[in-house]
Amino acid sequence: MMACLCGTTQRSSKFGGQGGIRTHGELAPTPVFKTGALNHSATCPRWKALKRQSPFRASAGMKRVSLILHLCHSLLMKFTYQKLLNWSFLATLAAVVPSSGMVHFTVSAQASPDFPSFAKQLGDQALAQGVSRATVEAVIPTLMLNQRVIDLDRAQPGGAPNTAIPKFAPYRYTHVDAARINRGRAKYQGLRGLLSQVERETGVPESIMVAIWGHETNYGSVTGNYDLAEALATLAFEGRRRALFTEEFIATLKMMDRGFPRYKLKGSWAGATGYPQFLPSMYLRLGKDGDGDGKADIWTNEADALASIANYFVNAGWRANVPWGVSANVMPGLDRAALVNKTKSPVCPRVHARHSQWKTVGEWRALGVTALKPGLKEGDMATLFEPDGPGTPAWLLTGNYRVILEYNCSNFYALSVGLLADAVET
Repeated sequence: MMACLCGTTQRSSKFGGQGGIRTHGELAPTPVFKTGALNHSATCPRWKALKRQSPFRASAGMKRVSLILHLCHSLLMKFTYQKLLNWSFLATLAAVVPSSGMVHFTVSAQASPDFPSFAKQLGDQALAQGVSRATVEAVIPTLMLNQRVIDLDRAQPGGAPNTAIPKFAPYRYTHVDAARINRGRAKYQGLRGLLSQVERETGVPESIMVAIWGHETNYGSVTGNYDLAEALATLAFEGRRRALFTEEFIATLKMMDRGFPRYKLKGSWAGATGYPQFLPSMYLRLGKDGDGDGKADIWTNEADALASIANYFVNAGWRANVPWGVSANVMPGLDRAALVNKTKSPVCPRVHARHSQWKTVGEWRALGVTALKPGLKEGDMATLFEPDGPGTPAWLLTGNYRVILEYNCSNFYALSVGLLADAVET
């Protein structure tokens, strides 16, 4: 989410895997369950949205509930969509339903009278950046503030510098588990023709593409169901990272101008979308057509999604024919204090500070650190990482591991991607 949404925005903020959550610190990447998003009913869509924001309870007198629902339906049929979204309608509905009795809800920030004005400003900015008037006029009047999005954003962990770093092993066991490995192997074998072609063109290993896909959306099965336009407009209105989310909102409108309908543009509450969980601006920059049909459809087309993942890795500096890292054996007596990394990374410093100094594989061997599998050459540069401390599993990591961190700046995430990739191709 994060070299990105948990603090200052960095390059890797353009991705929103796991619901848009990333960690600058060394907490485990926080999962956001991508369910319970907008549910557009064919009869009364905003009633369901209102219920979702303000849970109601039933008691005696359910006929009054039916009356309210019928009123909602009748009004929706009678008036325009825009009229139902204004403050006066919601205030009137709140007055009709007593706060005590068989129905209870709270009119939340969703009904803020300031939001329509802000949405209009977003529309004006979009027009200035080349978005078509037809798209702006179709989207802006229908936007509502989504309080659930605000609540989720404010509940993110801050990754404070003094936060204790948990053990990696429990995270590994739940994220590189048999179910994810087996499903990844099935995808890997079933898509070998496509994957091998993309690897030949980009140098990005087939297994790495599959592992990213598996970690971000469980191979496309959990992609999020929040309306991107509404979620991103809400986050822009909230204001903590207004410039970032204004850019992403306008990018969403540009995606619509490219022919992707709004109903297809669903994702996490933080705006990550599709099988790879790209933020919209990153999709515009790096989305790639993988099957030659002239479109880069990362929502339903596996070829396009995998080609787009590979395109991102190429753009981030992936080196062909170099592993992300290899497991290592560390001989007793290694002076770890002499190997502390004294260079502070400009991005995600706490993540990178846990890695040792860089040395060649030959230099590591002389110090008693040896690779347990082939892949690294004598002159390759690597850094030692023991996430759970001396005497626990260790890895020699290459520059390609840093590329995985660009996707999600968390050692938990990057190690799990690498380990899942290794397991998928065996």
